[in-house]
Amino acid sequence: MIPKISHEDVLRYEEILRVVIVGARLGITKVRVTGGEPLVRKGVYKFLEDLNRIEGLQDISLTTNGVLLKANAQRLWSAGVRRINVSLDTLERKKYKQITGYDMFDRVWQGIETAQALGFNPIKLNIVALKGFNEDEFTDFADLTRTYPFHIRFIEYMPIGRSPLKAEDHILAPEIEARLRALGDLVPLEHKASDGPAQRCKLKGAQGEIGFIRPISRHFCKECNRLRLTANGHLRPCLLSDEQFDLRGPLRSGCHDDEIAALFLKAVQHKHERHHLSLDASGLSDAVADPMSGIGG
Repeated sequence: MIPKISHEDVLRYEEILRVVIVGARLGITKVRVTGGEPLVRKGVYKFLEDLNRIEGLQDISLTTNGVLLKANAQRLWSAGVRRINVSLDTLERKKYKQITGYDMFDRVWQGIETAQALGFNPIKLNIVALKGFNEDEFTDFADLTRTYPFHIRFIEYMPIGRSPLKAEDHILAPEIEARLRALGDLVPLEHKASDGPAQRCKLKGAQGEIGFIRPISRHFCKECNRLRLTANGHLRPCLLSDEQFDLRGPLRSGCHDDEIAALFLKAVQHKHERHHLSLDASGLSDAVADPMSGIGG
């Protein structure tokens, strides 16, 4: 069971917007709204509109499981969102139901096609690589880029929360890349500042692109400039660490914007050159205790 937090412990939209405004004044230009599933929260479209009005922000995107995308893609577009990430670990209905508990793959795919027709770009599909589950679909995902302008992202499984996986269960990026070469040469793409941690490439002549996110096989901490604001109001310097700084308390105690800015700077100062997860015969050590649903992907 995913632990629930009380309504009172969740940041209000006004509080989130205030934090983002302060962050934008400090130089933050990109914001991604994640979850959980952000589209289930009441008032999210007005919040996204308000987010788009914040001076200094250049890029606002949203990560979704896609279940509500078809019915609400137009509302997202009207709210000013142009970039979306869809978490989709399989292209097979039975596997989708197995991993999510719901037979909703067709609904998700229709949502992706609706978003594409409206002009969302890029549409990123995030695939967590799982040995014995979806490794036989890697080439199918990559092959989508020949037909669609999608950005396919293969993500090495990260030990967030209580991970049952052992070392032999993981598939790392070099093995995924080797499998994809059956489709042809992977042409490297120039890394841009806005790319984040992904190592990007594409199949020759493809509309879309392929990326590898390698938190285990290649620590990219030195290059990471991301901070995460959790639903319950904590600022986390690193996804792969339980270290965090409380913002909700100061926000609700009447703090000044300068105090919020100081907490931002403190969090940045606590970003490390590398995380301490390691993959060995016994599995992943120093796993993060908090679940992904409580952190935001």
